[in-house]
Amino acid sequence: MSRWILRGLKKGIITSRFPKNEPETISPWSTLPVYMKNSYKGCPTDAIHNNEVDLRRCISCGRCSSSFSPSLNVNNSIILRSERYLKKSLKIYVLDAGSCGACNTELHALSNPFYDMNRLGIFFVNTPKQADALFVIGVLSEQMKRVVKEAYDIMAEPKLVFAMGACPASGNILGSSLSGILDADVIIGGCPPDPFVILNAIMNARGDVS
Repeated sequence: MSRWILRGLKKGIITSRFPKNEPETISPWSTLPVYMKNSYKGCPTDAIHNNEVDLRRCISCGRCSSSFSPSLNVNNSIILRSERYLKKSLKIYVLDAGSCGACNTELHALSNPFYDMNRLGIFFVNTPKQADALFVIGVLSEQMKRVVKEAYDIMAEPKLVFAMGACPASGNILGSSLSGILDADVIIGGCPPDPFVILNAIMNARGDVS
């Protein structure tokens, strides 16, 4: 963030022009890795199959870094269902089911001056009653499963469910996934995903062209 502040003061760069322009910066390992050579020493989350990395399971441990190179492609999400009715405005309720804080930090960065999601009609709300999209992050404990379902049930239609990061997407070696509680409409890979990856997933889900 300090680098952004210095650049903004020096060159007058205030807000990213993404999606009109390419991302100015991106966290390399939140993008889909490109296969280089088969020399990794085993994947603890079984995320590698046929020389491809499933970022729904990848926890960015780095054990395969000698075999893969980051693609820097922001399109690291799976859109299972989109909702074009939400194209003009999207209100997000974030439900932290027990995260380490990484996904939380990356998601809430979207409201800072650099990403400025409000310019694209995307907003955070404090209650699921006002939300169009439910973002589930973190490992789902038995107690939180009921909370997630209740939050979803009181949302008005149309609504979307985002499983953000490896924890709710697959459960990994850490706990339960979102599957079996709710059907995710959008799965965002990465541990954690970069803000540009998250923003791209949101725009794709509501029918925007990335």
